[in-house]
Amino acid sequence: MVIPAIDLLDGKVVRLVKGDPDTKTIYSDDPVEVAERWAAEGAEMLHIVDLDAALQTGNNNRKMIYKIAASIQIPVQAAGGIRSVDIINEMLKNVNKIVLGTIAFQEPDLIGKMIRKKKERIVLAVDHRDRTVVVNGWKEKTNFSIQNAIYDFQAVGISEFLLTSVEKDGTLSGPDLSSLRHASTVPGAKIIASGGISSLEDILRARTAGCSSIILGKALYDRRISIAHARALA
Repeated sequence: MVIPAIDLLDGKVVRLVKGDPDTKTIYSDDPVEVAERWAAEGAEMLHIVDLDAALQTGNNNRKMIYKIAASIQIPVQAAGGIRSVDIINEMLKNVNKIVLGTIAFQEPDLIGKMIRKKKERIVLAVDHRDRTVVVNGWKEKTNFSIQNAIYDFQAVGISEFLLTSVEKDGTLSGPDLSSLRHASTVPGAKIIASGGISSLEDILRARTAGCSSIILGKALYDRRISIAHARALA
């Protein structure tokens, strides 16, 4: 599946490089219009990231995410700063899937209990540098390797894992294929690739590496790739 990303900062659609807000490029101040455009162009799902919540700026974009979800007919997967049980429950009332990162690694027992009831609607964010998982807006290292994270959360029912290479994100330098191949060797794991994809060739490489889905960001906004062409390959 080819999934366009909509990253929200201060209510605007932006792209960052390696998660650094000082590198932001603003693409639109109308996120609903962008979502409707990607849906009209053939997207099967949208991946919406609340960068304000992820970076803990003091703001969040949850109302905008819910507005987008209500405006389109395709599923919405929401990510970014989902760090409490109340927010998890609220999100799951308004979007199809949520992506958990920091809270899953910091409170695995609590999240394990929740996941068992909603496992088909939860994706684990495996954001990493050099195959070590990072959390809290990519600022803190954990003791988890990519494969350890996947195995541990498979044990509580998670089957989808969103791998983002921090060093690749927003760079258009190609995906981290070695990490994607490494993750894809875990039996039963569905790997979603994110970070660095710049061309149709990169999509083919990610698919060959064993990924089940691909997140498209900057390459899509810069019109290096079209959703139609990406879907034809994927």
